[in-house]
Amino acid sequence: MQPAQLLAALAPGEPLSGAHLARQAGVTRAAIWKQVESLRARGVPVAARGATGYQLPWPLQMLDAAQIRAALPRALARSLGALEVHWELDSTSSELQRRGAQAADLSVLLAETQTAGRGRRGRCWLSPPGLNLYLSCLKRFDSGVAATAGLSLAIGVIALRALEQLGLTGAGLKWPNDVLASAGSPPGGKLGGILVELSGEYQGPCAAVIGIGLNLRLTPALREQAGQPTCDLATLSGDGTPPDRNRVAAVLIAALVDGLHQFERDGFAGFRADYTRHDLLHGQPLRLSGALGSFDATGAGVDGRGALQVRLADGSVRRVDSADVTVRRA
Repeated sequence: MQPAQLLAALAPGEPLSGAHLARQAGVTRAAIWKQVESLRARGVPVAARGATGYQLPWPLQMLDAAQIRAALPRALARSLGALEVHWELDSTSSELQRRGAQAADLSVLLAETQTAGRGRRGRCWLSPPGLNLYLSCLKRFDSGVAATAGLSLAIGVIALRALEQLGLTGAGLKWPNDVLASAGSPPGGKLGGILVELSGEYQGPCAAVIGIGLNLRLTPALREQAGQPTCDLATLSGDGTPPDRNRVAAVLIAALVDGLHQFERDGFAGFRADYTRHDLLHGQPLRLSGALGSFDATGAGVDGRGALQVRLADGSVRRVDSADVTVRRA
């Protein structure tokens, strides 16, 4: 029995004995224990319930490409270049990049777990199996890299549109690519992250690989491992239960395809007003650090290209294209 099969067996949340699992898989109980330990090492909270066996603390939903596709509007589903669910990839974005020109426009890959999920500036993205959502989409543009300015910010707006369709509120955006819980001052924990990687010509055909990681359910151990404030959709839902993962995937994919078509027509200008509405840095005291050193300022929105604008102590406004930004605590 492989980890994927074991997780699927435990997904309903009912206790299963090691003996039952061993008989079902035709392996020894020691082999089952080894796979349980493998899932635990990846962050899945499999509990041992004495004689009753192994059990998850709550049911979870395994991703299913057929279910996701069936939940999409028919015309939108037909427009996808691919829709694949994998048990494990190093990174959904890396896999799309490896496929290169062979990958069709609007190809979407999801993985139950990643061994080398990537965040901004090469940071690692925790990817425990079965708990969250890890998705990448390929979008080709004819107008070149120059026309993709602000794309990562637009994807943030698209992600919030998806959450709103799921009935979830209380989220906002931190420039340039973080989705945060908006409660509290400073803003709350990280709900998701966005990584857009571009290739191609500056004024000719280019491609964007858009990676989105979204926290549906985090355990205390995963929160500690993250090393920063975090939040999940289970918390936003109010009752501690996140929406069905396949439904979240379908709603996010639909919002992504629609939003990318809008971006192709209107660029970031079509998203700027919504971004401003969700901007968690506006008016906040900030500490920025980058190639030019560190300095303090106050968030002053974003410009038409998606660059961060900050107000300095002398009242002047400075535009920032790349920097690490933290909310400076008083």
